[in-house]
Amino acid sequence: MTERPLTAEAQPAQGTPGEVFSAFLKLGLTSFGGPIAHLGYFRDELVTRRRWLSDSAYADLVALCQFLPGPASSQVGFAMGMTHAGWLGALAAFTAFTLPSALVLLIFAMTAASIAGPVGTGAIHGLKIVAVAIVAQAVWGMAKNLCPDKERAAIAVGAVAVLAFVPGAFGMVGAILLGALAGLALGRGTGVPVSGHVTMPVSRGIAGGALLAFFGLLALLPLVAGQAQTLAVFDSFYRAGALVFGGGHVVLPLLQAEVVQPGWVTPDSFLAGYGAAQAVPGPLFTFAAYLGAVLGPEPNGIPGATLALLAVFLPGFLLLVGVLPFWDRFRSMARAQSLMQGANAAVVGILGAALYTPVFTSAVGDLRDFTLALACFVLLMAWKAPPWVVVIVAALGGIGLALIA
Repeated sequence: MTERPLTAEAQPAQGTPGEVFSAFLKLGLTSFGGPIAHLGYFRDELVTRRRWLSDSAYADLVALCQFLPGPASSQVGFAMGMTHAGWLGALAAFTAFTLPSALVLLIFAMTAASIAGPVGTGAIHGLKIVAVAIVAQAVWGMAKNLCPDKERAAIAVGAVAVLAFVPGAFGMVGAILLGALAGLALGRGTGVPVSGHVTMPVSRGIAGGALLAFFGLLALLPLVAGQAQTLAVFDSFYRAGALVFGGGHVVLPLLQAEVVQPGWVTPDSFLAGYGAAQAVPGPLFTFAAYLGAVLGPEPNGIPGATLALLAVFLPGFLLLVGVLPFWDRFRSMARAQSLMQGANAAVVGILGAALYTPVFTSAVGDLRDFTLALACFVLLMAWKAPPWVVVIVAALGGIGLALIA
């Protein structure tokens, strides 16, 4: 079968939305371990077993979604649903892959406040501590991949310096922009594209509309956010989703700047939810459902969770649709690759800064807390334990610390 490039116009769907929903619901219930692990699950289930597309086509989709900001594994799933069953297939893939973890985190958000006593509070404290180990693992892995030389390591340190003097969302945007400019100056882009093509039912007109919507919302939402709390919440989660380069864990400092600093969510609730998010399958972006549910001002609860969830995923999907017809040309531009290399290095610094505050400073109060965090880190790095197992260990450890206090 001859594959066509991403610039192809709409083609007949090869499957049904129901088939896509069934396949991705299975993945949404079983895909533990973060975006890189998700991509392995996708390949095994959809490329190797179901043969929805070839390995080269899958590699092309992965390369595109890792290049763009947004939730990479969810973007790949969205695109695979589209290739197999058109636009309804894309919607089915997103819904089925996202729903299981979103529902679990929503239930946790609505019941966590009622947890009392040393067992309950100890488990919550353990969830805060495990976030230290998981973010440290993410920083270590991203630094090895995205800062392989002294120049990009310096960009990462520079990003931390920017945040030291300009904290919050503005500082993060500035650090990413400065990192991208530094990457452009370094000029490490090769201009060599990844091979492989896949058919996508996206015309240039639809792509242009998606890009217009992406940038239009990014520019206009801050101007109208002050008119209603619902708009302010949508603006905050949309902006966080639009700036996530380099992996799902990067959403942590972005969301922290958007919901903790304004006082919508307490630091303790934020870290407890982030720890709980490591124990569920599916995309880490469903952490937004938890945050939307526990927001202090309305909308919160189920409406807040729904609003936050849609807002944080929307920019990544708009950008994905917007670049599909132009991807082959764009990815072969050396300057574009250099920009992204610099931006990704800056993202390592941003996540490193978040590791210190709020993650470490809010979770570790004494040497016993640090010991538990270090044990969790060793389990992840040396023992290669699955994150959900480490979360259980941390929760039990937190209970133990509470009982002997």
